[in-house]
Amino acid sequence: MNTVSTLAALREQINAARLSGQRIALVPTMGNLHAGHMSLIETARQHANFVVASIFVNPLQFGPNEDLDSYPRTLADDQHALQTAGCQLLFTPTVEQMYPHGMQGQTLVQVADVSEGLCGGSRPGHFDGVATVVTKLFNMVQPDVAVFGEKDYQQLAVIRKMTAELNMPVEIVGAPIVRSSDGLALSSRNGYLDAAQRTTAPALYRCLQQSVAGIQQGRRDYHAIVQEAANQLRAAGMRPDYIELRQADSLQPATADSSELVILGAAFLGTTRLIDNIAFAVKP
Repeated sequence: MNTVSTLAALREQINAARLSGQRIALVPTMGNLHAGHMSLIETARQHANFVVASIFVNPLQFGPNEDLDSYPRTLADDQHALQTAGCQLLFTPTVEQMYPHGMQGQTLVQVADVSEGLCGGSRPGHFDGVATVVTKLFNMVQPDVAVFGEKDYQQLAVIRKMTAELNMPVEIVGAPIVRSSDGLALSSRNGYLDAAQRTTAPALYRCLQQSVAGIQQGRRDYHAIVQEAANQLRAAGMRPDYIELRQADSLQPATADSSELVILGAAFLGTTRLIDNIAFAVKP
């Protein structure tokens, strides 16, 4: 696996791969990689024969008082993991490489509707930063396919809508959530949890599971269901940010006629913000 940090070096490697007839996949990350990221690489390998990963902690998607400065940077370990997983090229740009004219006047990509509410409501401007950096990475790498994790469900919806509406020639593939044995969705931020918090953290997934079970057993009082889930999180020692039921495809609020739903939750455990979701079909 080669590691490059400049656009010129990236394009040299990409052009050579394309000239040899290879199909190119991109897996954008912020580093501090875990088994969930490795599943993205494996999915990419199923869709292409030349896999490019990027590691870039994107300042544009962090808000004030978020963990930009403390976000773990583990490049050497990440390189080893990516090489072992079969990644061919790693792109590690600097902030100056990604935003050579600074971020203050940076052209932004804004994706209407699906970026609003949920994490978009809790983190104003977050998805503008995500959509902008993904657009730049798509233009830099020009992949045939890009793989994103379904744990960040709203982010995946934003990228799918952006790609479709801006006619980007990139196939977007979602990869299933990878979980620990106790159900906790793998996340780079799980490392912030102390031992006691780590024991508590799976409560978020359990609350979502219980909500889904109630709906599939016939409950349709959606407002009461999400309120019950939020109360359960509080009882477990977590501080709910949101628990919401949405239509799985559009992320519009769930209605009695919706057949494909997703329940999404975010909650704080100490200072660590955890997110999770379950997409499911409503039984008639």
